[in-house]
Amino acid sequence: MTVAVEKPEKTGTVEPVAHARSARTVSRPLLIAAILVLWLALFAVLRGRQTLSLAAADLTDLHRWFNDVNDSIGANRDTNPLFLYFFNEIRLVIDTLVTFVQELISQPSGVRPVPQIGWLGVVGIAGYVSWAVGNWRVALLAVAGFTFFGLQGLWQESMDTLALTLSSVFVALLFAIPLGVWAGVSDRFHRIMTPFLDFMQTMPTLVYLAPLTLFFLIGGGSATIATVVYAAPPAIRITAHAIRSVPETTVEAAESMGATRRQALTKVLLPMSKRTVVMGVNQSIMAALAMVTIAALIDAPGLGKTVVQALQSLDVGTAFNAGLSIVVMAIVLDRVTTAASVREQAARRSQSRLSAWRRPLLGAGAAVTAVLVYLSHTFLWAAEFPGGGDLGSSVASAADSATTWVQDHFSGITNAFRDALTNGLLNPFQSLLTDSPWWLVGVVLVALGAVLGGLRAGITTAVCVGLLVGTGMWSDAMTTLASTVVATVLVMLLGVVFGVWMGRSPLVDRVLRPTLDAAQVMPPFVYLVPFLALFGATRFTAIVAAVVYAAPVAIKIIADGVRNVPATTVEAATSAGCDTWQIITKVQLPMARSALTLATNQGLIYVLSMVVVGGLVGAGALGYDVVAGFSQGQLYGKGLAAGLAIVLLGVMFDRITQAAARRTSA
Repeated sequence: MTVAVEKPEKTGTVEPVAHARSARTVSRPLLIAAILVLWLALFAVLRGRQTLSLAAADLTDLHRWFNDVNDSIGANRDTNPLFLYFFNEIRLVIDTLVTFVQELISQPSGVRPVPQIGWLGVVGIAGYVSWAVGNWRVALLAVAGFTFFGLQGLWQESMDTLALTLSSVFVALLFAIPLGVWAGVSDRFHRIMTPFLDFMQTMPTLVYLAPLTLFFLIGGGSATIATVVYAAPPAIRITAHAIRSVPETTVEAAESMGATRRQALTKVLLPMSKRTVVMGVNQSIMAALAMVTIAALIDAPGLGKTVVQALQSLDVGTAFNAGLSIVVMAIVLDRVTTAASVREQAARRSQSRLSAWRRPLLGAGAAVTAVLVYLSHTFLWAAEFPGGGDLGSSVASAADSATTWVQDHFSGITNAFRDALTNGLLNPFQSLLTDSPWWLVGVVLVALGAVLGGLRAGITTAVCVGLLVGTGMWSDAMTTLASTVVATVLVMLLGVVFGVWMGRSPLVDRVLRPTLDAAQVMPPFVYLVPFLALFGATRFTAIVAAVVYAAPVAIKIIADGVRNVPATTVEAATSAGCDTWQIITKVQLPMARSALTLATNQGLIYVLSMVVVGGLVGAGALGYDVVAGFSQGQLYGKGLAAGLAIVLLGVMFDRITQAAARRTSA
């Protein structure tokens, strides 16, 4: 009797919910399809009207106002109290720090024709520090990597890049670690900081440069300040996460034994979260290296400047040689800091056993390092790297020869692939965006934002669209939007294929994941070089580089989502007679929907960052406008407006996809 009563109630409760979910699932794709069909119909009628196009040399009133503000600041920089006692002082302190580190390891110091510490001392310090915080394998990697810089003939450029990176990370951590700790212990401060951190991490690296040059001029100081701002958010976020991940029972136990809040922080929270905090330092170093190389656009010294000059002159060999040095530096810095976090965990487990034999060796290593530093400070042979960089010349020559060979033998294939994708997908979609009336595109974007992400996402999209119109960069913004969407579609195709493969096969995951991890270490500039050799200076080069740059993060997110599908669910589908294709399409991908949405979010942000950097190799649009603003004074205001437009696109992408992810997982 009880079963007979409960069964109808259960059925009556579940079936309407199932039908409602099914209706929502069907209605959303239908709404999107209806919006797109209506857009195409109106495009056919209204094509070419009210497009808000702007010629390369034309300026709007906003651009001229930005130029006037820039001129006014330049004229009053040395008399305005705000600059005299605030901005100029900040730049002076940062410049002093950077100059000190450069004179220490890269630039001539005073009357000395060489730095205070020459190449032999720097290599010794790199090896000793890597061994002290990591292990002997990491130390060998560091020594080999730093020696490689000299053999390439890029010792000073590499040390300049290292000096800016270390200076930026040092300053960033002075602020980031305390803020991260504060956000970790205070729920209110954490809620305040999270939106700012989200916003800062959605902004492409190129966007940070333009506004900072307005206040701090072009040069190493501005580059370092931009790098500090860009490198701080990862450390703040990860430090806060580390503090908040410490079990509450551990903190409560300490407090029950009479520990004060300060003692609980210093004796419990920080020691237990130290390994994760070191991971935050790792992410800050990687972010700083990426920004330092791009900051060459505002005259930052180092390897980035060599790459920029080579890209602008289409010198693939030189760009490849310098890019290879950036990759090696990124790998060395990543492995050293990763090894430091692993050693911290191992040291907590067996502190006494490690210190018994390690301390004497560390003392001996410190003595050897001190001798190498003395030699490099005293003798010219130990200060200037020997040789003329023959290896770098050979690498550049080989890269040029390989480029010529590829172009001679595969130009038909590469050009056909480029033309097929450009003419078959990119050009039609770009025409749809740029040749439609601006208000029509705006309405479509708002409608899609509301359907995918809900009312708040729709309102955010409407605000972003209005501000995009106000920047005067609508047409270029739509061109950038077209490239970003096309590249993201390709990223998601790769992400689904390889992500599902990795998620279903532990062996494939073990093989591919190290490569994907290494790919995420490399700064964006590096990706442009090989595709410049394959496809020449076109916007397609930027799109392919963006796909390769963004694919690793999307693949890993999707792989994790597929792997997290309960094994019992897959076994039930298998026992019901489903084949592999049905399990993937009917079970694993639908249940990993939130991971797919998150991968789309991250893919869009990564792609946008790379597409705008592609302005250096013919991508045009907003990226080119920003770069032109640095080099041509009359276009500074336009470049600043283009940077604002990039931020608006990033915010719009991020809010829509995040809202869609929340709706999917709800």
